[in-house]
Amino acid sequence: MSQKVPSPQFANIVILGAVWGFAEAGLGIGLQRCASQASGSIMTGVALLFLAAAWVLTRRALGIVLLVGLVTLLKLFDASLLSLPIRHGAVANPIFAFWMEALVFLLVIAVIGESLARKRYGRAVLGAGAALLSVSLFPLVKFATGIPACVAAGTSIPLSLYYAPIAVGLSIVLVPAGFRLGERIAAGENSHEALIRGKAFRYGLSPVALAVSLLLIAVVRLAG
Repeated sequence: MSQKVPSPQFANIVILGAVWGFAEAGLGIGLQRCASQASGSIMTGVALLFLAAAWVLTRRALGIVLLVGLVTLLKLFDASLLSLPIRHGAVANPIFAFWMEALVFLLVIAVIGESLARKRYGRAVLGAGAALLSVSLFPLVKFATGIPACVAAGTSIPLSLYYAPIAVGLSIVLVPAGFRLGERIAAGENSHEALIRGKAFRYGLSPVALAVSLLLIAVVRLAG
């Protein structure tokens, strides 16, 4: 099977990445300090939603890699607006989380199989498993970035584990939602095939979506 991502789907991946990147900036208001309360757990669910949508659209690991690569670049842009170095806990650690969640998602879907992932309960299992594995592995971030994971106030428990039930609960809902999102996008393509495969969509809409995301991130940060 070819590993190339078809151009209409590449455009969709860019759009998904632009929305995810803005969501990361919008929900990660505490970028200048260590993650607070359950923000990281919420973003785990959000990340898995977009990963699921990208998987439906491409059925390729390359699609997931492209998506996470774009979100990583948007995260770096966000950090640059705040004059934060890459080796800052609020920059390097979330980027580690993006790639770890992508790897975990691909691993879990490979284990449960495509047939189960097509079923509603199978998608819920995928969400729960991917979220639980992601939050359990996140404390290893200190070995990758040299920056320890944030811990819950008054404890030595990493926030990812302290708020694990929130991440798992959200992902049980958001991963199936991500699959439905991808399926709706695919269905829309079938209904408007001529438009979707046209140059205006392939070369116009995705750069516009990316530019809007960059602008919104800048507005959020510069106005904050």
